[in-house]
Amino acid sequence: MTFVQPYRGVFYFTFALTVVSALIGVIRPILVGKAIDVYILEDDSLGLLIITLIVVGVLLLEAVVQFYQTYFSNWLGQNVTIDLRSNLFRHITAFKLRYFDKTPIGQLVTRVVSDIETVADIFSQGILVIMGDLLKLVVVVVAMFVVNWKLTLFVLIPIPLLLVATNIFKNAIKKAFQQVRTQVAVLNTFVQEHITGMNIVQIFNREEEEARKFREINQKHRQAHIRSVWAYSIFFPVVEILSAISLAVLVWWGTKESLIGEVTVGELVAFILFIYMLFRPIRQLADRFNVLQMGMVGSQRVFAVLDTDERIVNNGTIVKDSLKGNISFQNVWFAYKDDDFVLRDVSFEVKQGEVVAFVGATGAGKSSVINLLSRFYEFQKGEILIDDTPIRNYDLNYLRGEIAVVLQDVFLFSDTIHNNITLGDERITREKVIEAAQVVGAHGFISRLPEGYDFDVKERGGMLSTGQRQLISFIRAYVYNPGILVLDEATSSVDTETEMLIQEAIDQLTKGRTSIVIAHRLSTIQKADRIIVMDKGRVLESGSHDELLEKGGAYRKLFDMQFKR
Repeated sequence: MTFVQPYRGVFYFTFALTVVSALIGVIRPILVGKAIDVYILEDDSLGLLIITLIVVGVLLLEAVVQFYQTYFSNWLGQNVTIDLRSNLFRHITAFKLRYFDKTPIGQLVTRVVSDIETVADIFSQGILVIMGDLLKLVVVVVAMFVVNWKLTLFVLIPIPLLLVATNIFKNAIKKAFQQVRTQVAVLNTFVQEHITGMNIVQIFNREEEEARKFREINQKHRQAHIRSVWAYSIFFPVVEILSAISLAVLVWWGTKESLIGEVTVGELVAFILFIYMLFRPIRQLADRFNVLQMGMVGSQRVFAVLDTDERIVNNGTIVKDSLKGNISFQNVWFAYKDDDFVLRDVSFEVKQGEVVAFVGATGAGKSSVINLLSRFYEFQKGEILIDDTPIRNYDLNYLRGEIAVVLQDVFLFSDTIHNNITLGDERITREKVIEAAQVVGAHGFISRLPEGYDFDVKERGGMLSTGQRQLISFIRAYVYNPGILVLDEATSSVDTETEMLIQEAIDQLTKGRTSIVIAHRLSTIQKADRIIVMDKGRVLESGSHDELLEKGGAYRKLFDMQFKR
């Protein structure tokens, strides 16, 4: 309901329409009963015409009220949906990377898309309509007592059984739909993962095996739905039977009473309409509860994500014109989980304008260093300083804006080359993009594409080669003009010719800028001002390429492994 506050005027108006609709509904049976007793039996054709026109007028008014109630309840649901979905997406984008390491992406897609759709149904078909149906039931029962209280008591005999059946159905359907939502999330996760990794599925000829797994998951999804269908298949006949019992009691008792003049023919006809009006909302309430339960289950899952506190705490306030780029790690300890440390007492310094390279075996802790520098993760012990200021004292958005990271696996969005470079920043002009592309050495291949900088690279940049995607990421880093540049194995997945182009781009990007380079190919970092060798989360040695070769230590062993046969 917090998300309804901006639209509370529409909410109250829709609720008022719901009340009016409930009140109007009971007028018709009363008018029909009066028409029979007063005008038809008395053979008053003029009076019958007048009351018929009144009934038609009431019907038209009821139709208009229902139209606006339906429209505004759906309008309210859609506006709450867009606000809630935007809020949820914004919340997710602020999470630590640790959260995404342990949460399936398909599950988050389910939360942002289909679970929130069920929340919209709470307003369009759920809470307001349920309130209207309940109010209509109260009004109908009151009207029945006013018309004939004895007849009402007999007609309501099956109602306690109906309330018990409705409660049992409500509980059964809630459990069923919790299972449905769970299976939807599992289904989405499986499909998302396997379509993304389809090349692995086909390379290893796993199509049949993965199809078998999908069938098993799909069957569990079907079974969850069948449980809800089973509840419906029992509940609806129960409602029909109880409705028929109520009508039978009316005919039996009402006919007997009419013969002795205690009940009029008009009252009998009115009560038949009242029974219809009484049982139809109760039966519809089952559907409404279904919608409400779906919405509640969906909203529980959505708000579980909204209530998750996995964000990097941004208490920093420092914002400078620019960073000089002096970096200092002082006795830093870091673990992705509990006390399983991947960095152990790491200390080093990078001076302004230096190019410092990190080398070491896989798992040595190189990538963890750059993850901590941009505060994608939080370290447990020690201190990290930039320009003699602890990084936690910087405003997080400012800090990340001053550090550009070029990863080995470049991610491009399904959009134009220009938009993938600027990422929607309107301050970066086309001229600036072209200038950066020329500096990096990518302007030639971009110009040869069918639409140049407006070429759509498709999902994950699938229309470009690995080297071309890498060059795009270099342009992206250049146009943002960062104070600190981080290159994470940027040449590990390209051919020799493309590596030469990328090496030239690296030389341009690192010129006069503090740079940290992570590389497996030692040929790409021999020009670095300093090389830091890491192993098992510790710094083993550091120095220039020539100094480390002369030492004959860990770097020398790595060098010999790559260049000596």
